[in-house]
Amino acid sequence: MKQIKYVTPDEAVKVIKSGDRVHLSSVAVTPHTLIKPMVERGRNGELYDVKIQHIHVEGKVEYANPEFEGIFVPEQFFVGGNLRKQTQAGYADYIPVFLSETQKLIREGYTKVNVAMIMCSTPDKHGFVSLGTSVDATLAAVQTADVVIAAVNPNVPRAWGDAMIHINEIDIFVEDSIELYAHDMAPLSETEIAIGKNVAELVEDGACLQMGIGGIPNAVLAQLGNHKDLGVHTEMFADGILPLVEKGIVNGKHKNLDRGKMVASFLMGTKELYDFIDDNPMVAMMDVGYTNSVAVIRQLDKVTAINSALAIDLTGQVCADSIGTTHYSGVGGQIDFIRGAGYSKGGKPIIAIPSVTAKGVSKISPILLPGSGVVSTRANMHWIVTEYGAVNLYGKTLQERAKLLISIAHPEHREALDKAAFERFGPHFHFVGKTTV
Repeated sequence: MKQIKYVTPDEAVKVIKSGDRVHLSSVAVTPHTLIKPMVERGRNGELYDVKIQHIHVEGKVEYANPEFEGIFVPEQFFVGGNLRKQTQAGYADYIPVFLSETQKLIREGYTKVNVAMIMCSTPDKHGFVSLGTSVDATLAAVQTADVVIAAVNPNVPRAWGDAMIHINEIDIFVEDSIELYAHDMAPLSETEIAIGKNVAELVEDGACLQMGIGGIPNAVLAQLGNHKDLGVHTEMFADGILPLVEKGIVNGKHKNLDRGKMVASFLMGTKELYDFIDDNPMVAMMDVGYTNSVAVIRQLDKVTAINSALAIDLTGQVCADSIGTTHYSGVGGQIDFIRGAGYSKGGKPIIAIPSVTAKGVSKISPILLPGSGVVSTRANMHWIVTEYGAVNLYGKTLQERAKLLISIAHPEHREALDKAAFERFGPHFHFVGKTTV
């Protein structure tokens, strides 16, 4: 095992050259200790045309500011809130890609990584460090980059699975001690609670869950206290799952693959969540090419995949990445799990949304706004859930779908939706109340 020699962050980032592509580890383990001196090199005129690649980073993203145009070129696999305005203004950009294939872009050289800048745990006695809360596409970057720089941080949990890498795979080491980024669970709204109840009614005992972070996933989890033997195979999970683990409700005993293990690719939550995965053999942090593989997901029974959207039209087309032509987020893993759950024996792909936006605009609309991205096609759709109920579009005609969707729209918008459907499908179309699924 090689002897680790630590250098300063300023010294470490000197390996970055103009024209390089730099991959950043994601979410809670965003390596700001390395990003800061890299940005200073750009400010001092030492760098230009450096592509900054990541899925989603937390914290300040100074390299995307207008002053660094032409110096740093942010290219994201998913647009987070901290880069949304810069992306919409053109100072940052987005690569449309299924989350499962982000690692493929790196491994097959479509987005060749020159320098991988990561945060990891301290080495164990065998010389292994852990990528902790984010394996995602970072493992692919570590395995293929010309140079790997690691900020070694004792606050990074020692997660198992694909998260474990040997120090021989790292070229440059920097000491770090910053706290991991954390997100507290916000109080649930009445709408979120109602949606959570409707979704929870679709979750069967023994189901294998996929869900993300936010009010709706937390509301669903809060309603599963009387369920039994749930499993987890997901791209990410947050603190809402912990009470179910403590009660033994989440145990994975019926999973066809990775029995007894909670499988994820990245995490975002509180320190309690990070402490939970530390040296915990129940949690397997895996490459996103595994967690989000349709071929893997379909082998699991009763996959219940819960995702969200920005809008859905009356035929079931789902927009989840833009508002008209204004880019908002990304494709993410929605299609990976919609498809995987659709193939799963007893699986249930679910899109769960509030019936209206914060401004009262119906999320169920006659047509999507011009320029909207169709992330999931009408042919992908199964269950749609709002606070007003749950309907299954699978196997339904266009007119049947319209009636079902109107039945779970906000009451104030149903008449307008009915009129739009009438104009689209002809005078024989008429919505007369909630349609039986």
